[in-house]
This record gives sequence, C-alpha cells and structure tokens, in this order.
Amino acid sequence: MDETNSQPKMGRPSPLRTGGGLKSTLSGKSSPRNSSSFRRSHSNRTPRRDGRNNVGRFRWILGNRVVFWLILITLWAYIGFHFQSQWAHNNNEEAEFLGHRSDAGSITNNTQRLYMKGNASDSADSSGSKGTSILKRLSVSLKRKAKRALPRKNSSSKRTRRTTTVPARQNDTVDEEIPRRNTSYGLIVGPFGKTEDNILGWNAEKRRGTCDRKGGFARIVWSRSFVLVLHELSMTGSPLSMMELATEILSCGGSVSAVVLSRKGGLMGELDRRGIKVLKDKAEFSFKTAMKADLVIAGSAVCASWIDQYLSRFAAGSSKIVWWIMENRREYFDRSKNMLSQVKMLIFLSDLQSKQWLAWCAEENIHLNSEPAIVPLSVNDELAFVAGIPCSLNTPSFSVENMLERRSSLRVAVRKEMGLTDDDMLVMSLSSINPGKGQLLLLESARLMVERGLHLNDSSSDNLMEEENQSGVSARKLLQKGTSDDISANESQRVKVSKVASNKRKRKHSRPSKTLSAPDGDGSVIKRALSQNENTKPQNLKILIGSIGSKSNKIPYVKGILRFLSQHSTLSKLVLWTPATTRVAALYAAADVYVINAQGLGETFGRVTIEAMAFGLPVLGTEAGGTGEIVVNNVTGLLHPVGRPGTHTLAKNIDFFLNNRKTREQMGMSGRVKVVSKYLKNHMYQKLAEVLIKCMKIK
Repeated sequence: MDETNSQPKMGRPSPLRTGGGLKSTLSGKSSPRNSSSFRRSHSNRTPRRDGRNNVGRFRWILGNRVVFWLILITLWAYIGFHFQSQWAHNNNEEAEFLGHRSDAGSITNNTQRLYMKGNASDSADSSGSKGTSILKRLSVSLKRKAKRALPRKNSSSKRTRRTTTVPARQNDTVDEEIPRRNTSYGLIVGPFGKTEDNILGWNAEKRRGTCDRKGGFARIVWSRSFVLVLHELSMTGSPLSMMELATEILSCGGSVSAVVLSRKGGLMGELDRRGIKVLKDKAEFSFKTAMKADLVIAGSAVCASWIDQYLSRFAAGSSKIVWWIMENRREYFDRSKNMLSQVKMLIFLSDLQSKQWLAWCAEENIHLNSEPAIVPLSVNDELAFVAGIPCSLNTPSFSVENMLERRSSLRVAVRKEMGLTDDDMLVMSLSSINPGKGQLLLLESARLMVERGLHLNDSSSDNLMEEENQSGVSARKLLQKGTSDDISANESQRVKVSKVASNKRKRKHSRPSKTLSAPDGDGSVIKRALSQNENTKPQNLKILIGSIGSKSNKIPYVKGILRFLSQHSTLSKLVLWTPATTRVAALYAAADVYVINAQGLGETFGRVTIEAMAFGLPVLGTEAGGTGEIVVNNVTGLLHPVGRPGTHTLAKNIDFFLNNRKTREQMGMSGRVKVVSKYLKNHMYQKLAEVLIKCMKIK
C-alpha cells in the first residue's frame, strides 16, 4: 500500500520518454537536472534537444582538424579524378570543332579548357556557401598546375588557332547548315517547309492523330501496350513507317514505348513532338518493358541482335514478337536467320520478298512458327491530304477540291524557287544516296541522252547502241572519257541521226493522241505514242537528287557521283540537290517524273514509289523487287533492267517522257488511281489488324 500510494508523488512520466528514462524514474534514484547522468538518461526527451545534439556532432567534426582535412583531401582527389575522367573519355571531339588537331600536342590544351570550364561553372553559381568556395579554390589550384605544365606559345600560334577552319567529320556528308550553293554539289534547293505552311494554310505539326475509331485496328490496340523496336532514326522507309505506326497506336488509345538501337538519323525531335516515349536503355530495362507489353513489333532485320538478347533472358517472350522485315538482301537474311524460327510471326512488304525469304529458309532448313503475312506500306494521311486524296484530315475548309488548287499553287511557288519553268521536266530520285539506289546509273543515262546528242526516241538510235555494245566499248570506259573521246568512228552517223531527229521534232501533225490501253509487253504503247506526235515542244531535262545529309548515305559513293559530275560540266548544270527532310510534299508537287533505280534484287517495296504515284507522277523503275508489283509497265510508268545494261533503256524512257507530255501525265493519273485503291492508310491498318488478331489473345 505504501508503494502504491507513493507512486503518484513521483509524477506522471512523459510520453516522449524512452524505456530507459522510465526505468530510471521508477528506480527511486534522483539526480540533478544539470548533471551529466540526467542529460544522458533524458537525451531524447524532445525533438528539439535531438536536433541540438546533431548540430553538436557536426561542430565536433569541424573542430577535429584530422577528420576535416581527411574529408577535404578526399573531396580534392574526387574532383581531380572527375576532371581526369572527362578528359580521358572526351575523344578530342571538342578539340576538333574548336580547330585543334586530335594529336598528342592538343592534350594539354584540352585539359586546360576542361579546367577552365569547371572553374567558370563553379563561379557562376555564386551561392556563397562554404562548399562552393572550396570547390572554387580547388579548381583554381588545379588550373594553375595545368598552366605550369603547358608549353609556352607565341602570339602567331594563337592567331593561327583562331583562323583554323573546322574540319569535316567523316560520318557526315555535309554540314548541318547546308549552303545554298556549293562548289561540290552545285545548286542545293529546299527544304520548303515554310512555303508549304504559307500556301497550304495547314501544318502537319498541329496534327495529334487521326485514328479511325470505327476500324478494327482501333478496337484491338485500345488500352493495350506495345513496344516498337527501331534499328535507327534515319529518314528512310522503315523508321518512318514505325514512327507512323506508333503515332497511330497512340491516337487509338494504346501506349507505345520505342527501343532505338542506333540514334543515327534526325527523327528524334519528331518522335518527341509526337509524344512517342523512347527508352534510353536498350538492354535490361527495355527487356523488362517488352516482357510486360502485350506485343513487341520489330521493324527491321537489323533488330535480330536485340531479339536474340531479349529471348536469352525471357524465353517465354517469343510468343509476343512480330517481326516486320523490310529488307530483301541475303546479308540481312544471314544476320537474322537464327531468330526467324523463334518469333511469333514474320511480316513482309511484298509477295516477291516473301517468296525470296521462304526460299532462303528452305535452303537453311528453317521452319517458321506460322505462315508469314504480307502488309505493304501506305501513303500517310499528311501526304494524301496535300495530294488531294480523301483522308481523315479533310474538313469543309480543307476539301479535296480546295487542296488540289493549293497543291497547284504550291507547285508553281516551289518550281519558281528552284528556278524552273514550264519548259523544264523535273526528274526526281528521293532516296538515301548509296549504290543500291542507283543514282550514278541515272546520271549515266542522262549523260547518254544530253551530252552525246542521242535522240533516243528514234529507231536508228537503237541500232547505234547495239553497234556500241558490239564494238566492246564498256559503259565504264565511256564514263571516264570526255565528250570528244565518245565521238569517234561513228561520228558522222550520230550527227546524221541528230539532224533527222531534230527535223522530226519540228514537224507538226494534226492527228490527236490516243489514250493508253492495257499494258503491252512489247512496248506497243510507246510506239503508238511516238508515231502520233502530241504537237508539243520537247522539254528540258532537270534532275533532282536527294537526300543530302542522310545518315544512310555512303560517303565514297557520294564522292564518286561528284567526281563524275565534275568531269561533265554540261550534265552538272542540270542536276539539283536537296537535303534530307520529312517535308517532302513540296518536292513531289514540283516534280514531273519519279525514278526508283534500285539495283541488285531491287527495292523491297518502295514507299517513295507510292508517294510519287499519289501525286500523279509516272515512275521509271527497275524490273526487280517490289517495284514490279507496284508499277505496271506502260500504264503507270516504264520499267528498265537493273545494272549498267539498263542505262540505255532508262535514257530512252526519259527521252520519251520529254517528248510526250500528255502520255506522261496520263500514266501519272493511272498510278494515282492505283494508290487510292490499294495503298492508303486504311488498307495497311486493316491488314495489320488481321495480324494482331492472330498474335494477341483478343476475346
């Protein structure tokens, strides 16, 4: 009883006291409030006292000189290691752009520049804190040490360093700021984005998405996640198609993450503008994201390495990979053959490509999990809108008739900027510049027609070409010789042919031209058009080649083209160049003929081919690859053989279009009709919806 009655006299314990404090209170022992034992037992009485205790510890660290100098030395060593690491991994890129050579002599200059940069960044903070001042003192001391190690240079060397020109990097064809006129390229025109915006009154950047909510594709992708694998970001068919697919998925209510294996190209800004999320990591994090997604779509045969690494970590992920292969060369098959049997389904662009890859699979005894699908590419809504084809972007203020009128105004304005008149026929080849696209062979054909004065619409010129081939004079030797060397034993006959053909062009016939009939394999349509002169003056030839600055260009091949043009000044005056750009509507509107001169196995499909046809351009293409499935000979264009033997036929076809304007325009309209019936966006996404239904578990 006494103990229980005496407890209230001790006072009620504070709820903030710990168990130790309560024990000391119940023990019956008391201690003064200012004694050390009282402070130790009640050190956690309030948060305020706890904060004061931490401040005391920090003051103890500052007061201890040994600990303070150890921390300072550690910080000093870390900063020195940081600057040294920056210098070691800088790869002297900054020195190149500042005019220094990438040799051993520039190491000290680079080091000094890095230290000065660190000093400037530290002084720019102006925070006044103790840590900033310490960093500033360390940076200044390091800068002084670097200056002592630098060799002394006179004023003349400094003046030379300021005036040194910036060397061009080996990976780029031209600088970022392309001049209007260049001694190597000649006249460079475009891009014409501002002209498009002013005349059309519409900007593609304002568009967020035009999903067809009633279509099957929108119903499938709604609230589902996809991972798209892009091999690069160049402005070519495969990356552009994958970017537009991601845009369509987003506009239809799905989510998209893009894995980019190579940042080479200029589409990163466009991906950001469209709201497409690009994963910075292309390894572990991308593999986990792909495993959580409903479907993975790889957009190139080059993605084989990523698929291999992904399946090595998540073998079960093979059931949700769709591989959209857009190449048709054996090297790409050899690169991806080990992965073909492990994915859910393969997609090809054309029937010819599908047969070719299946034949290679049969040679290697590769058995696919399912039958491949064929999904050709399409003309996007932006280009169809400018071309005057009905699409989802049309509104009452932007009707089809209104857009046709604006496209005509755009053509006049762009051709005026190019310096062209109605008497000029612009032949355009808008692809990456490499041997597979055949730009050099196109220029060889133009030289045969222009410099040598061969009027190839005359039948006697065929005999002349046969005589040249029989005489053993190769086209390669003709390219290396000048114009005077080309005219040798057959000079008199060629002059005679030139006079006869010129007299024929001066004659005027009153008979009207007939419309084109069904395609004839023997070229009877061309013969009928030649026999019935259209009473029009032949036009002058102009050739537009793109795309300068594309990351897919082959530098030695570009230099070979420039070397060839430098040897033939007459031909070089007819050639225009245009930079790589996504704003190509103005170029199609200004052109008269499109050339797809793909070599080897030919173009897999040719997205640029259907885009040109949408603008009513006849196509001059090779008899290989998917071009033969798109272009109907003598109806939507003219075909010629691949390789150097096809240069003569291509020259004849160009000359035919020069002298038969109405026939050329009628072929272009036939191609436009075919695009409307087969190659619009709704056609492609309808076939993609069928593929998704087979590859995804959709109820």
